[in-house]
Amino acid sequence: MGERPDLNLPAQAAAAADPLRLARRVDAIEPFWVMECAKAADALARSPACDPAQGGEPMLYLNIGEPDFTAPPRVVEAARRCLTDARTQYTPATGLPALREAIAGWYATRWGVQVAPERIVVTAGASAALQLLTLALVEPGDEILMPDPSYPCNRHFVTAAGGQARLLPAGPAQRFQLDAASVEAAWGPRSRGVMLASPSNPTGTCIAHDELARIVAAVRRRGGVSVVDEIYLGLADDHPQQGPVRSALGLGDDLVVVNSFSKYFGMTGWRLGWLVLPPALVAPVEKLAQNLYICASAPAQHAALACFHPDSLAECERRRAEFAERRRFVVPRLRALDLPVPVDPDGAFYVWFDTRAHARDSWDFCLDMMQRAHVALTPGRDFGQAGTADHARLSFARSLPELHDALSRLERVLRG
Repeated sequence: MGERPDLNLPAQAAAAADPLRLARRVDAIEPFWVMECAKAADALARSPACDPAQGGEPMLYLNIGEPDFTAPPRVVEAARRCLTDARTQYTPATGLPALREAIAGWYATRWGVQVAPERIVVTAGASAALQLLTLALVEPGDEILMPDPSYPCNRHFVTAAGGQARLLPAGPAQRFQLDAASVEAAWGPRSRGVMLASPSNPTGTCIAHDELARIVAAVRRRGGVSVVDEIYLGLADDHPQQGPVRSALGLGDDLVVVNSFSKYFGMTGWRLGWLVLPPALVAPVEKLAQNLYICASAPAQHAALACFHPDSLAECERRRAEFAERRRFVVPRLRALDLPVPVDPDGAFYVWFDTRAHARDSWDFCLDMMQRAHVALTPGRDFGQAGTADHARLSFARSLPELHDALSRLERVLRG
């Protein structure tokens, strides 16, 4: 008898011709231009123009959203003890029970919200949290509504899960945030939910709690899910008009909240975050975590327990106050240089400013400042389409002396 015919010859031939052909989802995800700018700044920083030994001035990096503060001392010491005591074994996929309890306790004492530890899933950073969440909730073709501008990776998580991020223009009148009216107007048969961030990257603005409550109610009436990224919430200040800072978790157990140890606690490279989930989502997310990465870093989890010691929290509050001082310095200096800040930021460590007085678009402006002032900034193209070509992001996560130097350099170039 002859061999059974292979009905997949065309596909096999294509694979043989190009064994490294990429999945289509890769083409649907844009480059992360923040990182491309960072690479260009690094290359220039290695040139004679930025070498003090050759009469140059070093590059000042105001482009990356990473605090210049590292983990509090007690956290570093806890990590040392963890390694010395060889406590590096796998943890449960949902995280150390003690850490889940500590996070729940922090919600109670800091935000006045009661959260059952069983609803908390510790993740390998907020990025892993969002990946788990989109894989658990998003079907191919589903739409997730989010503001334009917003953090680019959030929409790419949706894309990677087969869904579509639908960006809704959110201008200065809305503090660059969604409101209930825009959500209700945009909601359609493919809408699955909303993904918000308060405070926001790139704008540093918060959603007024009353408006957030209206958004959640609108989504709830339509059977959708509300996801709120609160990774910068610890760095937010009370607002004169919007009232005290509050967590979205007070709006009901059906919300999903994402948070991280990276920003407020200064643990960026430790890659540790968490989700607060509706009870019905915990088991599905746990199953995905078990299969995708087993658990978050055990040493990072053991160390993070020390974040909630009173000494660590006092240190983080001192740092929050210093970020606020930097913000009060940077915003008026930008405005004095004809770089308008349409909305004062009230959280995170970002300023979103208008570059039209000095350049055709913010990409050209940022490249020009990188080359002439040796100050690295972030052009707006990463963050959406609604006015982003005219805006850039400055991160004031660097020290106040560095910020003084950077703004003086911008003034030298722009006024020269």
